[in-house]
Amino acid sequence: MKSLVIYYSIGGNTRAVAEKIADRLSADLLELQTEKSYPDDYDMLVSLGKREVESGYLPQLKAFSADYEKYDCIVIGTPVWWYTYAPAVRTYLGQNAEKLKGKRVYPFATNGGWLGHTPSDFRRALKRSFVGRVLSVKFDGEMQVTPNLAIDEWIGEMGE
Repeated sequence: MKSLVIYYSIGGNTRAVAEKIADRLSADLLELQTEKSYPDDYDMLVSLGKREVESGYLPQLKAFSADYEKYDCIVIGTPVWWYTYAPAVRTYLGQNAEKLKGKRVYPFATNGGWLGHTPSDFRRALKRSFVGRVLSVKFDGEMQVTPNLAIDEWIGEMGE
């Protein structure tokens, strides 16, 4: 089984989990990046993120390429922004959901305590894909709270 881990990370937590998953799966890794950078100030970022999620804003992504035909399994990682996936992931899914048709997709979301409606949003965006259980990886600041064993067990579900 050939896997691709696609992720968007703004503070590094989602990147760290994506790298861990890619390492365990011997998967290729693809980082989504926005054309416009976000503020470093946390309060400004939270305020801007809320506005973007509420308005349905779709940020422009930097160019990337992926040959989806090579992959049986796609892992998609995102931080939770106001109870859903980040706007950059919304852009990605809007542009690529058809390319993921028929694929097995396993989302994970880093968060400070709650996934919100992230799982149902993934299922709605990926209606024509098999969407596995969305893994919640909790953080307290930069400290991962969810044990690595939970990530390993989730990875084990991919072969079922």
